[in-house]
Amino acid sequence: MPALKKAALAVTSAALLSAFVVTPASADDDDAPKPPSSMSQIGGAQLGRAGTQVNLGPGAPVLPKDLTGRSWLVSDAESGQVLAAHNAHWRLPPASTLKMLFADTLLADPALLPKTREYTVKDEDLAGMGEGSSLVGIKEDHSYTVHDLWLGVFLRSGNDAVHVLSAMYGGIPKTVQAMQARAEELQALDTQVVSPDGYDAPGQVSSAYDLSLFARDGLQNADFREYCATATAQFPGEKKKGKKRETFGIQNTNRLLTGADGVTPYRGIAGVKNGYTTHAGNTFTGVAERDGRVLLVTVMNPSSDETHAVYKEAARLLDWGFAASGKVSPVGELVPPKSAVVGSGSDTAEGGKGAAADTRAGSKGEHGPDRAARAAATTEGSSGVGIALGIVGGVLILLAGGVFLVNRRWPLPDLMRRRPRP
Repeated sequence: MPALKKAALAVTSAALLSAFVVTPASADDDDAPKPPSSMSQIGGAQLGRAGTQVNLGPGAPVLPKDLTGRSWLVSDAESGQVLAAHNAHWRLPPASTLKMLFADTLLADPALLPKTREYTVKDEDLAGMGEGSSLVGIKEDHSYTVHDLWLGVFLRSGNDAVHVLSAMYGGIPKTVQAMQARAEELQALDTQVVSPDGYDAPGQVSSAYDLSLFARDGLQNADFREYCATATAQFPGEKKKGKKRETFGIQNTNRLLTGADGVTPYRGIAGVKNGYTTHAGNTFTGVAERDGRVLLVTVMNPSSDETHAVYKEAARLLDWGFAASGKVSPVGELVPPKSAVVGSGSDTAEGGKGAAADTRAGSKGEHGPDRAARAAATTEGSSGVGIALGIVGGVLILLAGGVFLVNRRWPLPDLMRRRPRP
């Protein structure tokens, strides 16, 4: 066998061995749901394979062994390189992490601007919420600003806030349709939207890959960055006749951000969203910065009995990702939105290089690559945020014969300055 083939075989074998040892067999494996044998190859062929995918290079740390998520993915948020993944395209219930797509779809829509706009809630606006929904505490016949409602979505994961914003946008069906169209624009083709709040619904699914796309795109919006990084805020309460309206405190449900319930805050964390439902289990997507590098992590439905396993497994993957950066070969990429690809259109999304070119590629619409340059939102009534304005710089990444503008240095909140280092 030629020396080059022997070397390639050795590298491949090492990578497969690394993948094997991080997912040891257990007595419950036979009963656990299995990923489909064939999954989407958007982002690269390796991402379409079942099981753990990682290409370790010299000096790279092995993946943590105590990972139990049905699906997970860790990626470089700036370059889009996927450092490692496990069943990346397995379609699973997303729970409230789907609210990232809701926000990415509606935040910049004229129907919800300006953020100081007030809206009086009607009874019908809160109809149809699922039993046991997470709520921020919105009351009928009370008025709220759009800013208040977004705080309710991001901090308390309030399905009531989602329903009111959807009503302002034009109703639940219109919102679902817009979210589905946005998912397709982002090439998040594992996602099927049924309910805008992520509440369990027949056929509603997403994937670790798609949730990472939603987070990456949303973070290019200054408002999105502000809200998902806000730790605490004051929310309007009941208005009693003849008295000043009360407010009450709300706290972000992202425990890696707040350190609530005994979870150690993650150094450099800056959002994004967690979720839980009966069918989805615990889900989480997070973004963190360390030493100038920004990583995204998504974990879906860990089976571990460990308390707050979704946060702890996400933290382990982030630790690994920061240690492994520059020492692993990517197993794929987070593809750009279709409208951000400028090329001949000969490449196909299933080939992992993005969908065909879109004639809107040069536009600067609400969802264009330059929308993050807009000013950050006002922060009145909120805390835990240190948002810089605008985009510091950009880098052009060549892919599929086209060009995609990636924000090289997002102005992420530097939360590690606000918290003791673990």
